[in-house]
Amino acid sequence: MNDVLAQLKEMRHYAKNNVEALTAQWLLFDGELKKLKRAGPIETLMTRQSELHDALNDEIAALEELAVTLQPAEEEEAAPPAQPAARGKS
Repeated sequence: MNDVLAQLKEMRHYAKNNVEALTAQWLLFDGELKKLKRAGPIETLMTRQSELHDALNDEIAALEELAVTLQPAEEEEAAPPAQPAARGKS
């Protein structure tokens, strides 16, 4: 479970970086892409990449909650030692 979570977190990191890089490039060439009628496909890719990032966040949160429930239960505290029976006075 921890390996899957680590991999998903790595994917989320790269997805976020990809969205940020693509957005930066988009801002530089937005006008030119619109003139070439290529803005639509890029917008679609940006939206899909953002949706992937959001889905990764949701799945990571769900798996982190599940991981907590799968942790082995802590050993129950040992019962206190039995008290010796009281002896009557002789």
